[in-house]
Amino acid sequence: MGEPVLVTERLELRRIAPGDIERQLAHLNTPTVMAHLGGVKTRAAIAEKHARAQALFDADGFGFMMMWERATGEFVGHCGMKRVDNPHAPNPGDHEIGWLVREDRWRRGYAHEAISAVMDWGFAVHGAPHIVALTCEANVGSWRLMEKLRMLRRADLDFLDPAEPDPIIQYAITREQWESQR
Repeated sequence: MGEPVLVTERLELRRIAPGDIERQLAHLNTPTVMAHLGGVKTRAAIAEKHARAQALFDADGFGFMMMWERATGEFVGHCGMKRVDNPHAPNPGDHEIGWLVREDRWRRGYAHEAISAVMDWGFAVHGAPHIVALTCEANVGSWRLMEKLRMLRRADLDFLDPAEPDPIIQYAITREQWESQR
């Protein structure tokens, strides 16, 4: 699996490895988990996403990682940071965070714990001036987590993506805002 990139109280965040495709297919690529993310993906689509994430990590020094429970060694989900790359977004290149947690681990605080560590890392190590998070308007669980992270709704950054049925909304936080609440 490789060495952890980030370690929290309950989690280890590790770079995506080749065997992680099967884990994602089994635990994250479900109708419930993927309900607001365009639905269940093909194995080829996940493999392409993993390859892109690995390449971005090599190029930028950050990317998406797999989340593992420290106590059990079990796979929990994935999270990380990348640059905004949706061609319809008004803010390409901004530092964007994201997460997915397997359904049987929902409501345990894993996404908050993991993404807080990612945000610390993004600001302190990678010099992000601000961080954004994108979701579809219907994904109430995601934007509530963004609010719990004290991110602010940025309606000026919302956009429509013809591939998505709902508008894409954004939340953001500056380094100064993040540091003042730590």
